[in-house]
Amino acid sequence: MEFGLATSSFLGTQLIPATLFSKRARALSLTVTATGGSRNNKVYTRLDSCLVIPPPPKFKKPRAIVKFLGGAFVGAVPELTYSYLKELLAKEGYLIVSVPYNVTFDHEQAAKQVYERFNSCLDTIVSSGIPNSNLKPGDLADLPLFSVGHSNGALLQVLTGSYFAEKIPKVNAIISFNNKSATEAVPYFEQLGPLIQQMLPMVEASPIYEMARNASGDVLKLLLDTAGTTILNNDQEALKSFTKLVDQLPSVFGEVGQGVSEFRPSPLENRNCFKCSYSVPHTLLVQFNSDAIDETDLLEETLKPRIDSIGGTLEKVRLNGNHLTPCIQDPKWQIGSVYSPADAVAQALKTIPLSETRVLSRTIVDWFRRFEN
Repeated sequence: MEFGLATSSFLGTQLIPATLFSKRARALSLTVTATGGSRNNKVYTRLDSCLVIPPPPKFKKPRAIVKFLGGAFVGAVPELTYSYLKELLAKEGYLIVSVPYNVTFDHEQAAKQVYERFNSCLDTIVSSGIPNSNLKPGDLADLPLFSVGHSNGALLQVLTGSYFAEKIPKVNAIISFNNKSATEAVPYFEQLGPLIQQMLPMVEASPIYEMARNASGDVLKLLLDTAGTTILNNDQEALKSFTKLVDQLPSVFGEVGQGVSEFRPSPLENRNCFKCSYSVPHTLLVQFNSDAIDETDLLEETLKPRIDSIGGTLEKVRLNGNHLTPCIQDPKWQIGSVYSPADAVAQALKTIPLSETRVLSRTIVDWFRRFEN
């Protein structure tokens, strides 16, 4: 596998080939608004460093607050990469708080940073309410706290529940857990350091990188249209999100170039930490039937004695889908004046993955509702 700007990307703790990542380019650039809405009428609000999606106005108050963490790289722009799943959860009455984070080999640092950012945002929400919504501080006091984590975000959620005993969720939904070592995820990983060290100046000087960082709205529109997505003019939010995604690359390459060859803590150290310290009472483990890098079974084996000892609940479900199912978006395929075979194929391809994401959402909601009171 080649390793470079255009050839690979993190999602969990595994490097994903560029061919797979390019297939998901459409998902990375899709709507940050409710389906069918205007892009200028965002469904999320930026508070501190977090993104907040309130439930629909028909709910007088949220059922619970849900902390949401996406996978590595894509977790930096959850407004693009997880918008469909998050909006499905919000429509069920949950207040969704996404914590964007940049990928790093230091998982302990990342977990603690996410914990601090989320709780800072939570303090703001509880004390001031949510701008541009009808939710006042009194509507948000004493709500249960739940969490959802996917892939590397699942690992960070479990680490958070192990590092801290206070201000942690009552309930976790852990999706496609992955805790592989770098050497397992990428063969010959240790040998990449010198290569990346030589490549880094070229990456930072790359016209592609500079274009992504400094692109005008028109250039961004051209890039994303090439991926099959229509971006409305002057979409500065999409521009910022795209830049955040690209900005992670040099820091990751820099770590490798400096000789980093393993995630910190190691997978074994993480498992030992879970066995001794995991404190979230109720945990749902979600795995998909076509996920080659999933380690949910090992996590279940690791967590069960600990959760039994604290009188909690641990359940596992297996759903149709793959590692990218939580990232599936709702592409707005424009049907022509004459319904063509291409339209039929596009709609058929769209229906299956969307239904799998909806089943995932329903599974999470059913789990949460068991513990709302």
